[in-house]
Amino acid sequence: MKTYPPAQFISREMSWLAFNQRVLEETLNAANPLLERVKFFTITSSNLDEFFEVRVAGLKQQVESDIVERSFDGKTASETLRAIHKQVRRMIDQQYRCWREELLPELAKNNIHILDYAHLSDADRTWVEQYYRANVRPVLTPLGLDPSHPFPQLLNKSLNIVVQVEIEREGEMERRLAVVQVPRVLPRLVRLPRENERLDFIYLGNLIGHYLADLFPGTKILGFWHFRVTRNSELYIDEEDIGNLLKAVENELHNRRRGAAVRLEVDADCPAEIYQYLLETLELTEEDLYLIDGPLNPTRLMVIYAGDHSPELRDKPFVAPTAPALRGVHDLFSVIRQRDVLVHHPYESFGSVVDFLEQAAQDPNVLAIKQTLYRTGGDPRIVGALMDAVKNGKQVTAVTELKARFDEANNILWARRLEEAGVHVVYGIVHHKVHSKIALVVRRDEDGLRRYVHLGTGNYNPSTAKLYTDLSFFTAQPDFGEDATNFFNLLTGISHFQGAKKFLISPFTTHEAIMNLIKKETENATAKKPARIIAKMNSLVDQEIIAALYGASQAGVKIDLIIRGICCLRPGVAGVSENITVRSIIGRFLEHARVFYFENAGSPKLLLGSADWMPRNFFRRIEIIFPVEESALRDRIVNQILATQLADNVKATILGSDGVYSRIPVKKETGQRNSQDEFMALALGDSKPRRVARARAVKKAYPKIEIAQSPR
Repeated sequence: MKTYPPAQFISREMSWLAFNQRVLEETLNAANPLLERVKFFTITSSNLDEFFEVRVAGLKQQVESDIVERSFDGKTASETLRAIHKQVRRMIDQQYRCWREELLPELAKNNIHILDYAHLSDADRTWVEQYYRANVRPVLTPLGLDPSHPFPQLLNKSLNIVVQVEIEREGEMERRLAVVQVPRVLPRLVRLPRENERLDFIYLGNLIGHYLADLFPGTKILGFWHFRVTRNSELYIDEEDIGNLLKAVENELHNRRRGAAVRLEVDADCPAEIYQYLLETLELTEEDLYLIDGPLNPTRLMVIYAGDHSPELRDKPFVAPTAPALRGVHDLFSVIRQRDVLVHHPYESFGSVVDFLEQAAQDPNVLAIKQTLYRTGGDPRIVGALMDAVKNGKQVTAVTELKARFDEANNILWARRLEEAGVHVVYGIVHHKVHSKIALVVRRDEDGLRRYVHLGTGNYNPSTAKLYTDLSFFTAQPDFGEDATNFFNLLTGISHFQGAKKFLISPFTTHEAIMNLIKKETENATAKKPARIIAKMNSLVDQEIIAALYGASQAGVKIDLIIRGICCLRPGVAGVSENITVRSIIGRFLEHARVFYFENAGSPKLLLGSADWMPRNFFRRIEIIFPVEESALRDRIVNQILATQLADNVKATILGSDGVYSRIPVKKETGQRNSQDEFMALALGDSKPRRVARARAVKKAYPKIEIAQSPR
């Protein structure tokens, strides 16, 4: 395969930052409802936290190691870190300027205030005093810093206060430092009592700051400043030398909270000698320092968004209806026996997936249930269905992924509860995360045993299913059932991979199969046969896949990529990728589905699954990608879902050859197109004339999206 120079690739880290910049743009966009802007403000910070905990931490480890190498975009780890810090500072400046100059004033105009202690009324001060004495002071621990009191091991992402005091010692006045940890168990924003609709808050950190003299009696408080430490939070487990994966993950979770520091955030007015002391103590440099003019932990500001207040400051409410194919259906198995069923989340209710599991748990004809659990959120209906199934005498197996990043503790909790209820719990495969989304139900029908399968692009989590766009697929096709059985036997037994009839399964067949599908499109274009690729995913990183796409583009294959997050492919480069477009959609819902369409000379192949086109998904995870073969379902996915997203010019941005994303011009013939709004309208029964007009506009804009009408 042809190799390409580093200039033809975009840095993974810088592409991720470009994604978070697009999230930040939703904060900056005054057209969005105010509380939705606040939500995106917090998401931007939450994303950055994870980026530092994992990606920046990894780069720092590379710098400190003896290995010196360049990534495929040509940069060393040190060069990438410098570019990251520069871009993050620019992003933070935009983010907090928006908070100070736009969000806070607009919140105040709408009777939502964050008050300084100095601005409190006498009645408020009396209430705050009582709140402090009853709820805050008992859980505070002032920590002096001196040779007999070393610097404390602060928790990852915890908010702390560094205090400078003056105290008399033997007739001399000494300046000393101390640390007060802001309790995580208390709300970061304390809501003040009000009898009207007004919402007034005070920062817990500022409240504690006012009472520091109470914590350090006999001293003079010279000043206090908030700071926050971000630590390396990647799990490091030697799976070759563990006897109990569950225990190993639990132990490593404790280590994560004390990992090496990678970032220090401090109040912008903190004196240089104070933050220099913190940097030295944490073994960081000024490059790792971020001076913040605003709240240091924006993720805890979601309390402003929580609750049912201020509906006029939010997106219009949307309650997903049941998918038409399942509407009014009491026996899901009877429907799935007759035909495959597709459900588009969150526009169509995830409740159908929960109903599938609950019916299986109660149905006396069901013999066994097997399911993978990656991020359940501990939903009582899903885990409850598995527990109920055991009570009802069914054989139940749950493959729980303990290493689902940042959900490990939750998964451990529910794994133990499932085991206590009698569910056979399996903790995946050594060296590989089980990331696939599949449930298998074995049922005794009148004509014999039949296997019912649910496959999805998203997790079995009803909460995130209201926020993430995903696809669910139900089938009773025998080949799917056989593949599902063999898949679970692979996870739970001792065997080699035996192949599959329908599934592509990572780390065994997926990468080679996708490469071959791209190669086939390249050959078809060369032979002047119909050739087209449309791929929707979260991230595109794999270098071989990118090179294959470049080759296909050069052969004349039109390639449209819909990639929410990281994209290391550089589109629109003359002679390399001029036939490739890359767009990202950031909107009300998190685009999460993985959909892959190949024209295949007029006999299209359409695949859905759990895997992005990244090395980890191809080689270090257990993933399933599966075909959609029923023509009506394929037509819906391609000509309704993909085509509508390719026509989006409101929430979509397009990636240029310079690596910069820009807005898409609005054409007169189509007008403004917001794909997520259109999917909501369609799910709620949009009028037929508008649907017809929209379909015509889409077809005019993308006339090449055609699929063959093949039998099941």
